[in-house]
Formats: sequence, structure tokens, C-alpha cells
Amino acid sequence: MSVVHLETPPIPYDAARFRSTAEFYGRYRQPYPPELIAAVAARIGLEAGDRLLDLGCGPAPLAIGFARLGLDVTGMDPEPSMLAAARAEAEAARVRLELVQGSSYDLSPKLGRFGAVVMGRSFHWMDRAATLRALDALIEPGGAVVLMGDRRLHGTPDWHAVLDRLAERHAPQRYADRRVRRQPDWVPHEAVLIASPFAVVERIGRIQPRERSIEEVVGLAYSRSLTSPAALGDAQPAFERELRDELARIAPDGRFHDVIEMTAVLAFRPTPEG
Repeated sequence: MSVVHLETPPIPYDAARFRSTAEFYGRYRQPYPPELIAAVAARIGLEAGDRLLDLGCGPAPLAIGFARLGLDVTGMDPEPSMLAAARAEAEAARVRLELVQGSSYDLSPKLGRFGAVVMGRSFHWMDRAATLRALDALIEPGGAVVLMGDRRLHGTPDWHAVLDRLAERHAPQRYADRRVRRQPDWVPHEAVLIASPFAVVERIGRIQPRERSIEEVVGLAYSRSLTSPAALGDAQPAFERELRDELARIAPDGRFHDVIEMTAVLAFRPTPEG
């Protein structure tokens, strides 16, 4: 069977994309459930002492979660402020991480071999096909690529629509990057995986409620590259003022209720048995 190359052009690489988000990321992003992290490790067959790479680790919520299972975890990120936050979070959690400054463009055999490579909400920033080819040289036989993230299944009131509208107004360049991933020709991660060496793809997940305050929605906005303080620049005061006003208008009690699916997409190499 021939494999059709499905990759779309990558979003231009920007090592500093998350430079101003570190202080908000860990506090306001939806945390990964420990039971989902444990289920991923069990499905791959990872055991204490096995090596795992968290690529694009940010402040290391995934790296720390896997390290708590006894894995030997390396976190890799291009942004120094994220690595500093990861170091502080690991110290607070009393786990050991090896932290390396670099991106998917710096993947090299010098990193050694891993039982799995995980990416949390970061794969879409990479040259996906090239990243998977590089990972094929780093992941042990029987190992896996794991993409972890979240999506909102339901929410009321709809603060996402408010944030989307204000992002387009106040951060138009970053909004244009986001629009790329919403075009009809954007290839989903699962299709990119199927066209890669890691062509056996499955998904596991957990569904959770989440209640947020206005303050938490504002913090979440600043944790995103789309509406980070750096992306907003001089427009930040106007953005925050309008965001708070709009949120108060649609939710007079100041509470927002979401149902969120936390997912892990696992991709393995095909085996001779199929």
C-alpha cells in the first residue's frame, strides 16, 4: 500500500512564541489527570527507570506527571523562562528532571533513546512529518509517540467566542497563525501520524468538568501564545479591559462552566503481526 504525503506547511518556527506565558501556564491551563498519565504509561508498557522525552515541555506538567511514576524523564523546550519554571515545579514536586534547551529542530541521537516521546499541546507548532522522522531514530522498538491535549465539549456561558473575537482584534498576526490550523486543508495530527513510521494510532481520554472565574479566564488567555502579553504588546491593557467587561456581561455571577475532554493520542510502529 502506498502512503500519500499529507503534511501541510508548518507554521513558521518562533522560539520565543511562549516567552511571556510561563508565569500563567502552570496556574491556568487544564491539568493532565494523573490517571490518564498512568494509563498512557501502562498502555506503552513503561516501567520505572525507562526513559521518556517530553518535547516542548513548557513548565513540565507532563514531565513531572511521568516522573512521579518513576520514569527517567527529559524535558526539552526552546524557551529559557519555561525551563526555569519547569525546574521550579520539579523541585516543588520533589522529582528529578533532566532539562534541555532545544526544540524539535534540535532532535539528535545525542539525546539517547527513549521508550516514549510525549508532546502536550505542542505538535502543531512543529514541522510534523520531519519531527516524526527524527523521532523514529530515537524511540526504542515497541515505544510510542504520544500527543496529549484537551478540547472543550461544552461550555456555558461561551467565553471562548469572546476571547476569539478580541484576539482577532488585538493580536491579528498571531490570530493569522491560528487561522492556518482551521483551514480545510490543515491535516489533522492523526492523519500525519498514519503517514509516518508511527502508523498504528489510538486514543484514550478522560472527561472532566471545569469551573472558572473571570480572573482564571484572563490568566488562561495570557497562557496562550495567541493572547500572551508579548503577542498583545501595547494592546494588552485594552484587551484585558474589554475581556473583563465582556466576561462580566455574559456571566453576571462571574462563573464559567466547561466540560473538557483530556486526550492522549498514542502512535506505535506497525509490527510484523499487524
